[in-house]
Amino acid sequence: MNDDLAIDTYAQLRSLTGNGELSILLLLAGAVLAAIALHALLTVVLRRLISRGSIASSILKRIGGPTRLVMVLLALVLVLPVAEFNAEFAEATRQILKVGVVVLLGWSAAIAINATARRVAGRHDIGVEDNLTARRIHTQINILRRVSLVGVFLLTLGTSLMIFPAVRSFGVSLFASAGVAGLVLGFAARPILTNLIAGMQIALTQPIRIDDVLIVEGEWGWVEEITTTYVVIRIWDQRRLIVPLSHFIEKPFENWTRESAAILGVVLWHLDYRAPIAEMRKKLEELLYANKLWDGKVANLQVVDSGVSTITVRALMSARTSPTAWDLRCEIREQMLEWLRADHPDALPRVRALLDESLPQAKHGRALEDVLAS
Repeated sequence: MNDDLAIDTYAQLRSLTGNGELSILLLLAGAVLAAIALHALLTVVLRRLISRGSIASSILKRIGGPTRLVMVLLALVLVLPVAEFNAEFAEATRQILKVGVVVLLGWSAAIAINATARRVAGRHDIGVEDNLTARRIHTQINILRRVSLVGVFLLTLGTSLMIFPAVRSFGVSLFASAGVAGLVLGFAARPILTNLIAGMQIALTQPIRIDDVLIVEGEWGWVEEITTTYVVIRIWDQRRLIVPLSHFIEKPFENWTRESAAILGVVLWHLDYRAPIAEMRKKLEELLYANKLWDGKVANLQVVDSGVSTITVRALMSARTSPTAWDLRCEIREQMLEWLRADHPDALPRVRALLDESLPQAKHGRALEDVLAS
């Protein structure tokens, strides 16, 4: 029906102008203008149907340029057979225009995916203290966006190849992953495919999330970025550890913020047996109540071990996040040591020695005893 309309239009233009070349130019120009007008009309209708500020409205605004070009190329594909061009030239041009349509549709799909991911992620602020839900959503969006973009790329490439008869078999093999070439390609890309599958597993099960605190390969840091093949860990000293996604599926690791960002901090002191434990408990509570980094939930002090010359005193304290817990531990450790050194110097570790007065060296050992007691 569209071809008949194009033929009738071309015949009318030919009769009016009496010039074949001018008729072709007018036909092509008319097709382009009609496509632009139709695109504008559809855009106005969709904008009226879609509420302002919605994700669909944002997508419609961003894909306006590519979809307009798609309409123009489709119009040219429809009218090109009518024009009196060489058959081989017309067919080659149609194939190129079809490839352009496929590429622009893939581009529009990629724009829509990025716009959707950006809008959804923008609704969940990862900078707040209680960001467990936001981190989960950011992780899912980040992985699914990347996997979707890879899928769009492969689909666009495969469809473009299938337009050309000479390379259609490559397009089919890309879709079906069949044949010797597909097997060789699949074997060569096995690490990449493994990481892609691991990425999907992480998106669904979420053993790690954006901004999680992990210990991987003995390194402590935050999950900074999750790509389709690897994870970027920001180490506490600003180094970056690059870990394949498959590592988090196949090997064990520590996740300190799996259920919550809150964490317990531990401080250990090795003190003398004369350390005032009861007073230390009171001092710990006093220091924590005065510290803004403490979340007010856990404050505990116990003697957890005893050795030949010292005891081990452990303090537990809670904080909202692991970086906060680290700073809190350091401050409490320093403040408690300052207090012990000032008010209870006998609580600090010391070396004891017993001198035997019967030994010949005893008369010379008094000076050593004075030194050790000082």
